Amino acid sequence: MGEKVRLDKFLSNMGKGTRSEMKDALKFGQIKVNGVVVRNGKDKVDVDVDQVHFRNEHVIYKKYIYLVMNKPQGVISATGDKVHKTVIDLIDDTYMHYDLFPVGRLDIDTEGLLIITNDGELTHNLLAPKKHVPKTYFARVDGEVGNEAIETFQLGITLDDGYQCKPADLIIHKYEGGQTEVSLTIHEGKFHQVKRMFEATGHLVVFLKRIQMNSLKLDPTLALGETRELTEEEFAALTVGIIES
Repeated sequence: MGEKVRLDKFLSNMGKGTRSEMKDALKFGQIKVNGVVVRNGKDKVDVDVDQVHFRNEHVIYKKYIYLVMNKPQGVISATGDKVHKTVIDLIDDTYMHYDLFPVGRLDIDTEGLLIITNDGELTHNLLAPKKHVPKTYFARVDGEVGNEAIETFQLGITLDDGYQCKPADLIIHKYEGGQTEVSLTIHEGKFHQVKRMFEATGHLVVFLKRIQMNSLKLDPTLALGETRELTEEEFAALTVGIIES
């Protein structure tokens, strides 16, 4: 047996209409539970067992939604803003009945992997400092980053405010045209952390993209600005090792 919720709440949470529209649908026999017309919205349904139809549409209950976005530059990681477009503004209206929010933040000029959900507990687990969830970024930085930087990042960079970063894994890909392409895996989420880490070594980040969070890698087929639901395999990769039993 699963969670039991009121029928009207069940349908409202799934974005099937306003309270008045729900009353009309109940009044005119347009809601069925297990094939039987139900006229009382206070009746409870088992979200895992009962079959609910709203105006002949089978409604499947989802308490939580998990979306992955390839965040573009120029939008902010917030639920609302009076000046800038937000990541929530990019999401299809079919998800708007969920109270969605981004998991953590990517700067306005940073691209890449961003999780958007309404699951507060998962968000806490992904962002909690004690969990040390790894996040990997691809970056282009000014100047040549030498191999000695690999050990420097592994020992822990000290930021401009004196904060001592945890060991970070730096991979140097290539130096070309006065810039170095690198990947960096960190285990924290301090403000502008990746940019500040490179600035501490004398390098300016000119392009930054998050490509992995925990074991979840950014889908290369997901275009900038696109969003879709996580697959079961992707959800497992995102949450491996962080959800307490």
